[in-house]
Amino acid sequence: MKTDKILSTRTHKIIYQVGDTAVKVFDKNYPKADVLNEALNQARVEETGLPIPKVHGVSVTEDGNWCIITDYIEGKTLEEIMAEDPANVEKYMRDFVALQLEVHSKKCPKLNKLKDKWNGKISESKELNATTRYELHTRLSSMPKHNKVLHGDFNPSNIMVDARGRYYILDWSHATQGNASADAATTYLLFSLKDQKLADLYLDTFCEMSDTAKQYVQRWMPITAASRLNKKLPGERALLESWLDVVEYE
Repeated sequence: MKTDKILSTRTHKIIYQVGDTAVKVFDKNYPKADVLNEALNQARVEETGLPIPKVHGVSVTEDGNWCIITDYIEGKTLEEIMAEDPANVEKYMRDFVALQLEVHSKKCPKLNKLKDKWNGKISESKELNATTRYELHTRLSSMPKHNKVLHGDFNPSNIMVDARGRYYILDWSHATQGNASADAATTYLLFSLKDQKLADLYLDTFCEMSDTAKQYVQRWMPITAASRLNKKLPGERALLESWLDVVEYE
């Protein structure tokens, strides 16, 4: 495969530009089923009309690695723009939340259900004792069931802004359907792992623009923290475990 340049290097995958396409190449041992599921998720979300790169195909490189081929979107990530222009961070955050609410306004009945996914992660977790797993399962089962499209990894590094200021949402590998506040709790967690000030700005903005009680989003936080613990990413464990210890947020 002749590539123009490397666009991004992430865990288990490298994304290349090849002409007017982006080719996400996965590690050799990355499960084929996960690659195909990610492409299927993106194709299904594409049908909702959301601004995302179109899927052109799934293939195997000459080296035997599975890859997903999509539109190449030229521009900067919203994360880069926010870092370069901190004076306007509140405006960018409102744009970011508006885009997330647009995602939540869509329905895609064939996507997996978030509650099923998180119940599985809690059950399989070796990081949680039986009492904690029971409490998390109980809380999850009590939360209202919705069927909105959820991105699952909605953060500014997954938003591409082109030269005309149009926003595109990347990386649909975690897409599910479920409760919008669960998706917001995940986004809040992702901000918290990098910048607590931005995390608080995000939560305030999301709750204001969606007319959602902050306490409602916070009830999802121990569950989303538990689902991420399985990844065992360096430097995250202390924060995630502190969220699990909180029975009720003030």
